[in-house]
This record gives sequence, C-alpha cells and structure tokens, in this order.
Amino acid sequence: MIDRYTRPEMGQIWTEEGKLKKWLEVELAALEALARYSYIPKSIPAKVRRKAKFNFQRVKKIESSVQHDVIAFLTNLAEYVGRDGRYIHFGLTSSDILDTALALQLKEASGIIFEDLKELIGVLKQTARRHKWTLMVGRSHGVHAEPMTFGLKAALFYAEFKRNLARFERAAENVAYGKISGAVGTFANVHPKIETYVCKKLGLTPAPISTQILQRDRHAEYLTTIAIIGGSLEKLATELRNLQKTETLEVEEHFGEGQKGSSAMPHKRNPITSERIAGLSRVLRGNAIAALENISLWHERDITHSSVERVIFPDSTILIDYMLTTMTKVLKDLKVHKDRMLKNLEGSRGMVFSQGLLLRLIEKGLTREEAYARVQKCAKKVWDEGWTLREAVLEDKKIPSKLSREEIDSVFDYHYHTKHVNSIFRRLGI
Repeated sequence: MIDRYTRPEMGQIWTEEGKLKKWLEVELAALEALARYSYIPKSIPAKVRRKAKFNFQRVKKIESSVQHDVIAFLTNLAEYVGRDGRYIHFGLTSSDILDTALALQLKEASGIIFEDLKELIGVLKQTARRHKWTLMVGRSHGVHAEPMTFGLKAALFYAEFKRNLARFERAAENVAYGKISGAVGTFANVHPKIETYVCKKLGLTPAPISTQILQRDRHAEYLTTIAIIGGSLEKLATELRNLQKTETLEVEEHFGEGQKGSSAMPHKRNPITSERIAGLSRVLRGNAIAALENISLWHERDITHSSVERVIFPDSTILIDYMLTTMTKVLKDLKVHKDRMLKNLEGSRGMVFSQGLLLRLIEKGLTREEAYARVQKCAKKVWDEGWTLREAVLEDKKIPSKLSREEIDSVFDYHYHTKHVNSIFRRLGI
C-alpha cells in the first residue's frame, strides 16, 4: 500500500546499492581533494574514477567475513581499481564516509519532502478559497460553539503546514553537513581544507567541529521535525474522520467504484485513508524518540546510533513522503457536503448565537452575571424542551424589554460571525 503513492526515487535513496553509490561519491571527492593538496599523486583521481565500481553481492560476501561494512566496500572497490586503490580512503575514517554520505541521502530525501509539502499547501490553499464562505458550525469539546466557515478550517491547516515547511527547511539545512575530520575530529591525518573541498563539491556544509561523527542533535532535529509534520497530518486526518461520522457527514473521502467498506455491512463507507495516516504518525513519533536517544554517545563516538539509523531514516522519510502525497490526494478528491454543514449548523436551533445575545444584553445595562443567567435559562429550553433560542428569547420576561425585535433579529445573523473572514485570509496571503 505504501508504494502506491510514494515516489519511486525516495525508495531508491535508501536501497543498499543507493547507499554504496553515495559512499563512492564521497570517496572520489576525497581523492580529488587529496590530490589537489598533494597528499597523493595528481594522476590518481582520474585513474581511479575510470575503474571505480562495486558489486553489491560481493560487498555483502566480504562483509560476512570481515564484519565491517566500510572495509568490505573498500576491499571490493580495490578489486576493481587495482594497485591505485591503496590511495582510496587515505587518512580517512569510516564515519567520514558514513556520515557525509548519510547527509547526501538526507539532502536528496529532503528535496522530495519539500515538494510534497508544497503540493499539500497548495491544495489546502485552494480548498480554503473554494470554501471561504461555506457556513458550518465550529465545535469545542465536540459540542456546537459558534458559526464559522469550512474555508477557515482549511486556512488553519494551510497556515500550520506553512510553519511545517519553514520548520523542515531549517532541519534539512542543519542535517546537510559533512565531515572529513578523522578518528576523533582533530584532522590529524588530513588538513581541514580537505573537508572544505569535499563538502563544497558535494553541496554540503563542513561541520565547524566534529568528533569521529557528526553530532546527532542534528539528526534528532530532523526526525522530530518529520514527527511534527506527521502530527499535523494526524490532526488533519482526525478532523476529516470526525466530520465523516454518520451523525455529522459534512465531508467524505472519495469512495471508488467497486470499493467496499466492510466484509459484514455492505452500506459502509469508512474514512480508511485518514485512519491510515493517523496510525502511521505514531511510527514517526516512535522514530523521533529513537533519534533523541541517539544524541548521547560515549566520548568521541560509539555505534549504538548506527543500527537504529538504518531503520529510522529510511522508514521516516519514506513514510512522510507517503503520508503527504496520500493526504494531498484525499483533499483533492474530498466530497464537501455544504447542505449538511448548514443543516448541522441550524440543528442546534440557534444556540450558536448565545454569546452575541449575552454581549447585547450587557451593552443594554445588565451585569454579566444577570445576562448570562438569562441566556442560559433560554438555552435550557432549547436543550430540554426543543425550543429554538429565538422562541425562548421572545418568550422571556426580561430580554424583550431590553432588546427591540430588530436587535433580537440582528443577533441571529450569520454575517456577524463571518465579517472578518476576509481579514483573516489577507493575513495568511490566501
């Protein structure tokens, strides 16, 4: 199911072969830098580049013996390159390659996620515009509160995902760092200018300081940001699920020809895609916790983070790609029942106007306590006896003496609640 909406290139980033290709990129860039600054003969990079390749199966076979993935890769590379292979990895340590290559993978994955976010934001913007004046009831605690519009609801998520885009941009920038600083970060065997050259060539930023590894607060920020985006998607999915409940039925996910909702009940149309998105957000949060646990390592490094990252980076980036593109499709195909929204809004028989009534009575000289008691008494008749709030107000002993019929009518005007919609949209640039 995940493959259905995930871009194929995202999966390719995280294949074992894709990873080794990135390792090779880093090694070849390092060779160029070493030759440029006379650590190795000038002719070596061109010679090595012509022959450099690897065989994934062969690497795996070597690794089964040496129990070290980078050594296995270098051994296989040297088998193709020949004697000049002795200059590959000159003065470097494994994490110089591993962490710099990981930064390349994350940079590539980030580019895809950026596009996903922008597409979703665009659809939310269109939805907000389309339903700018579509009246519906706002709810607090799940109970009818005051009138609003479905466009405002969409605009709220538009603003949230704009924040997510800015948040992700910062996190992606902070993880796009490389390091070629050696076994404990002292540049004992290669000058810092080697690192500068390699990172510039690969489109990364050199870490101002590192140990044997890049520090994992960068990676924790990246995955917690993805988890926050997942949280926003869950929030949106949960909203759609609530609005699709039978009693509410203000929106519906697209239900395709031939689709079935239940093995037992043929009538069912369930918000299964939104439920899937809500569930997968839990995986992202779990991965973020694992990334936070990776921050604290022994001294200049250990490898407790390494096995974890082989799971959490592919899983989180592939999942967020899937979740974003899937939610975009849900919104594009979403059925919005305007008539049902209005029916539900009017179903509370005018109680959504209680605050406006309260304020008018205060303006007429009642204390807040007096006005609240009067309005609440009228609302009780709506709740318990099936009146409309307008009927209860007109039958009240005191309210009609304070408010004229025209003033009472003005309380029950939907425009009162939508008069600032344009201002909100202008604030958001919609």
